[in-house]
Amino acid sequence: MSYQTIIIAGNVGKDPEMRYTPSGQAVTSFSVAVNESYTNNNGEKVKKTIWFRITAWGKQAEICNQYVKKGQMILVEGRMTGDQNTGGPRVWTGQDGQPRASFEISANIVRFLSSRHDSDGGDGGSHAPMDAGEMSAPADEIPF
Repeated sequence: MSYQTIIIAGNVGKDPEMRYTPSGQAVTSFSVAVNESYTNNNGEKVKKTIWFRITAWGKQAEICNQYVKKGQMILVEGRMTGDQNTGGPRVWTGQDGQPRASFEISANIVRFLSSRHDSDGGDGGSHAPMDAGEMSAPADEIPF
C-alpha cells in the first residue's frame, strides 16, 4: 500500500471559482502562493514563490467558495495530483505559447489561518481559525 500527503501554508492568490461535475458534485479551485526567502552564498537575499492549484470537493468546496478570499493565509493538507502521463506537475502551453506547469493538490483539509477580515483589511480582530473539514474527492470526479 502506498500513501502520500502534502501540507502547505500560504496566501490565496485569487478568489476561488466553484463549478459542478456532471453528477452534481461541487468543485472549488483556487491558487495558493508559498513564499520562501533565504540568503545565498553571495550574501544576497533571495525570494522564491511556489504556486499550488488547490481543488476542494463537496461540502468543503462550498465552504471554501464562500469563505476563502484573495490574500488570506490558509493551510491545506491533501494529496498531490500529478500529470497522468508523467506523474510530475501538470504541464501545458499557455496562451502566449510559453510552457507552463502547475503543482496541484486535491484537498483533504483546508484550515483558515487568517480571518476573512484580516485579508480584506478589516478590523483584524481575534478570530479562531476555521476548518473546512476533511473531505476527499473520488478519483473519477477530477475534472482535468
